[in-house]
Amino acid sequence: LPKAGFVGCNITIPHKETALALADVVSDRALRIGAANTLVFDETGRIHADNTDGIGFLANLAEGAPGWQAEAGPAAVIGAGGAARAIVVALLEAGCPEIRISNRTRARAEALCAEFGPRLVVVDWESVGTIFDGAATVVNTSSLGMAGKAAFDVPLEALSATAVVTDCVYTPLRTDFLNAATARGCVTVDGLGMLLHQAVPGFERWFGRRPEVTAELRAVVLAA
Repeated sequence: LPKAGFVGCNITIPHKETALALADVVSDRALRIGAANTLVFDETGRIHADNTDGIGFLANLAEGAPGWQAEAGPAAVIGAGGAARAIVVALLEAGCPEIRISNRTRARAEALCAEFGPRLVVVDWESVGTIFDGAATVVNTSSLGMAGKAAFDVPLEALSATAVVTDCVYTPLRTDFLNAATARGCVTVDGLGMLLHQAVPGFERWFGRRPEVTAELRAVVLAA
């Protein structure tokens, strides 16, 4: 990519951890998260890695669920990949008291708990529906429910109507998970805002101009 004239790129699921390992220079933020979503190529062709997913996640919640507070109660996180790592760090730094992680492969969830400390708790996939009991923030970081991927078939009986629910999936924009959460009375936030907000720092580094995430920009992306 550098040899072809590119100045950088974004990395998406499931390559974020691999991208970090390929980088020549890694930001403190990406190093803490253990995954990279933003790459910048310098004039020598070296790869600089950063992670702006946490920035995008928090900005999206602030925009889509005004008044949301991480410290309001436990968070339930589905998935344990690169996006989950960034969101876990963002939630911890924002003051979330407990983060429950459930993943089809338990070892990946356990690895997050070992790495990020005692506020993380693993919930077995066989009883994944219990992860929502008393959760104030609920996040799907997995590909479940994405177009062309497996359906999001997690039971939602324990999901409280007071929870703020967000999905990192944005194709489709309104996932079955978000629709079901809305039907239960939850405030729901789609994944497009996270996509747009995480792109701001990278765009600025690539092109020297800081874009603004506006309703007009969202409309342009949705029309594409």
